Amino acid sequence: MLKNFNPNKAFFLTTKILKTLFFIFIIILIIGLTESLWISPEDYKQSHSVRIMYVHVPSAWISLGIFAFIGILSLFNFIFKNKNFSLIAKSLSTSGFVFCIIALVTGSIWGYPTWGTWWVWDARITSMLLLSIFYLMYILSWKVFEKNINQEKISSIIAIIGMLNVPIIKFSVDWWNTLHQNATVKIFSKSSIHPSMMLPLLIMTVAFALFSLIIFIMEYKAEVVKLKNKGLDRL
Repeated sequence: MLKNFNPNKAFFLTTKILKTLFFIFIIILIIGLTESLWISPEDYKQSHSVRIMYVHVPSAWISLGIFAFIGILSLFNFIFKNKNFSLIAKSLSTSGFVFCIIALVTGSIWGYPTWGTWWVWDARITSMLLLSIFYLMYILSWKVFEKNINQEKISSIIAIIGMLNVPIIKFSVDWWNTLHQNATVKIFSKSSIHPSMMLPLLIMTVAFALFSLIIFIMEYKAEVVKLKNKGLDRL
């Protein structure tokens, strides 16, 4: 079955849905920004600065999710020897890195009015900074080792090692005393965040996820074209 997982088939599908996805993304983004900036209430402690959350939190979620997926795909590439897994992982890395940087920058901006400082070596912040370094190392590995026959193996090892940092980021607020509050949005138990704030947070997360998908499709199509030019479109 994996042999039939060919980039040529996905190429035509992604071409058809790209415009549709972009239209949906714009609509959801407008709704999300409207909810975040005007409809949702201000926080009783943080006032309007809490609205940074609607960019910061989804960005962090997306960057974490993408890197975890990159790590899993890299592991699958080792197991199944299907190079398309690494091709997908490579195409995902750009948007993941961008959202990781956005999370760090917005977190710093949010931290100043909340904590009184732009940066602290908090466990969550430090582990997120480490994630951005792994993202950068992964992306650069494709550039630096471009002519190396072990290029895919090197990048996959970086991704797999970096994936170990993902649960550290997730549980850092539980394992150590940090300035970050404990998770307010929970999957397996009741969330403590108010529904009026939860709704725009989820809408913005969907919008950012769609944006990541659009960037991935564009990157993936570019990679497939490169392979076709090299005569390596059969993975």
